[in-house]
Amino acid sequence: MASVQESIRTDVAGVWREYLAQIMEQTPDRMIAWVSTDKPRNAGTVSFESLGAERARVNVELEWEPEGLLEKAGSAVGADSRQITADLGRFKEFIESRGIETGEWRSSVARGEVDDAPGGSDHQLPE
Repeated sequence: MASVQESIRTDVAGVWREYLAQIMEQTPDRMIAWVSTDKPRNAGTVSFESLGAERARVNVELEWEPEGLLEKAGSAVGADSRQITADLGRFKEFIESRGIETGEWRSSVARGEVDDAPGGSDHQLPE
């Protein structure tokens, strides 16, 4: 089995960060969970709950360690929560404007390893 790592770029209040994250769990159309493998340290889960044919609830759980005075102050006043809310709004607009999935890599991941079970996806690992 292979593990899946992604390069992630973030912009929170003008502070850009780039880090590697390992996908720990993924169930296409339902949930993805990751943990950073370098700094800045963070981990999270995004889950999608169907509310009918045209609706879904998106739940985000994010753990992170603010670095420096600016990030710590921003976190203390809720700038991180506002950023996530704004990003989710843009994600909603993006998905609704497309009308279909992106066609990106959709295999399942369990305990950090790609699920090679029979009937699994034939898609290639992301580069």
